[in-house]
Amino acid sequence: MRKLTQAMLVAGATLIAGSAIAADMPYYPPVIEIPDVDYGVSGSFYLRGSAAGNLMWAPRVVHPEATPGFFPIDRYGYGYSVGAGAGFETGTGLRVDGTVDFLNNEGMGVTIPAGTTGVTPGVHTLSLRSTIILANAYYDFALGNDGYGAAGGAFGYVGAGAGVAFNDFITNGPGPADTRTKNTSFAAAGMVGVGYDFGQVVADVGYRALYINGLQNSEAAAPYFIDDNFVHEVRGTVRYRFN
Repeated sequence: MRKLTQAMLVAGATLIAGSAIAADMPYYPPVIEIPDVDYGVSGSFYLRGSAAGNLMWAPRVVHPEATPGFFPIDRYGYGYSVGAGAGFETGTGLRVDGTVDFLNNEGMGVTIPAGTTGVTPGVHTLSLRSTIILANAYYDFALGNDGYGAAGGAFGYVGAGAGVAFNDFITNGPGPADTRTKNTSFAAAGMVGVGYDFGQVVADVGYRALYINGLQNSEAAAPYFIDDNFVHEVRGTVRYRFN
């Protein structure tokens, strides 16, 4: 009985002493590390390829030696383009690239009325081949809740570009055969569209308004100038990322 009483007194004293020591110790709450959110957004280089159908129009054709000197264009041209390029995307929605496109268009034309001097009356149409080199910038933005910026899921984009067009063209129509001519002119583009980001591969479809400043054939039997050429394209593009 005496031993049991002594054991209970020792246990009680130990419990009281431990509580007192614990009360005197400072309390440090546990530190919980919360990692930064990884949105999966980073810069990457890419290659791209595209194909488009197009429609071309210009306000008028100028014949300096004819009377009158200009004629409104009344026929649209139809054709296609294919292109390739390389670029870099920053991961924040902004991307830039350089593109080279081969454009083919046939049929844009003008009806020269009877009684016109200096150029043969009738329907004259244009055959155009252009190599177009552009530097472009775009901004991609998420559609709905798909991803951060344009990283993953559906997105829309807007863009613009500027560069040069190397044109090779000839007219087809009544009268003497026109001389085939090549010229170089300023070119620019505006783009808008939608796409889907699959990760390594990105696909989009959109509209591109392409501007070719001028087609000038000063060597033809009947010289002519076509300024402010507008090409409207529906274009599909595939990009492949190198991360």
